[in-house]
Amino acid sequence: MKIPGPDHPITITPNPKRVRVAAGGVVIADTARALTLKEASYPAVQYIPREDTDMAALSRSERTTHCPYKGDANYFNVTANGKAVENAVWTYETPFPAMEQITGYLAFYPDKVTIEQV
Repeated sequence: MKIPGPDHPITITPNPKRVRVAAGGVVIADTARALTLKEASYPAVQYIPREDTDMAALSRSERTTHCPYKGDANYFNVTANGKAVENAVWTYETPFPAMEQITGYLAFYPDKVTIEQV
């Protein structure tokens, strides 16, 4: 486990905008409670509460990855309009203590779904 610091900063802040996520033209998440995670020089990621996501459109995949700063990630496929998008969503179900704010939140790959901030 690594701790974020000056050499690898990570910030998590509430997003004041509404965030909508769609797949195949179907809205699968809509929230005014998104968190924006900025990590080092990577693009900012919107984390959406599970409660504001249509979890029936998601199915857990077998993919897992490990981040030395956030912990172990689990992935979900998205099914919308009869089409499946593999590993479009990831989540840290038990993140490391420094990242506990993202517990219960989901992140979506912007190249696999449409993410709008309005």
